[in-house]
Amino acid sequence: MDFYDLWQASDEPMAVRLVAGLPWEVLSDLEAALIDLARSLPAEYEQIGLQIWAHPTARIAEDARLSAPCIIAEGAVVKPHAYLRGANYVGKGAVVGHAAELKNTILLSHATVAHLNYVGDSVLGAYAHLGAGVILSNLRQDNAPVAVQIGGVRYPTTLRKLGALVGDFAEVGANAVLNPGTVLAAHGKVRPLRSVKGYIPAD
Repeated sequence: MDFYDLWQASDEPMAVRLVAGLPWEVLSDLEAALIDLARSLPAEYEQIGLQIWAHPTARIAEDARLSAPCIIAEGAVVKPHAYLRGANYVGKGAVVGHAAELKNTILLSHATVAHLNYVGDSVLGAYAHLGAGVILSNLRQDNAPVAVQIGGVRYPTTLRKLGALVGDFAEVGANAVLNPGTVLAAHGKVRPLRSVKGYIPAD
C-alpha cells in the first residue's frame, strides 16, 4: 500500500510534502521537517513566537499553549486551553478543540480534533474528525517499538512512540481509543467507545 493513498484530499500542497513517503519517518523528525517547511511559507505568515508561525486568519485562543516548532495554517482554529507540545502542524481550516492535546502531530486541511482529545505522534487526513474524548495512543504498554500492519504486511518502524495514521474523511466516535500503530483508511469509521488496533478499512 502507498501510504499517500490515505491523504489525497488536502488542498495544501505545502502540507502534503510532509506526508510523502513513509509517515513514521517524518514523524520521527517532525521538528526538522517543520523548520525546513517554514523557509517556504507564504509571505503573509507571521512569526508569533520562537519557531512558531501562524497565518493571520488563524484564530488562536489566548490561553492555548504552543511549543516550537509549530505552524498554524490559514483559517485554522486553536480553542481555549489547547496544548500543542513538541512539533505540530495544524492545517488549513483545521480545528484543535478545547483542552485537546497534540504532541508531534500533523493535521491536514479541515481535520477536526474535538475537545478533550489526546493525539500523539499521529497524522490526520483532510476532513478527518475525532469526536470528544478520543485518544490516539502512541506508546505500547510493553514499551516495544511500534509496528504498522496493512493487508498482512508488517512494517517495523523502530519508533517507541507512534500513534495513528488516520485517512481523509475518517470519523472516530466519542471516547474511542486508537492504539499505537493503528491505520484507519480514508472514509473509515470507528464507533464510540471502541478500542481498536491494526488496519481498519473504509467499509
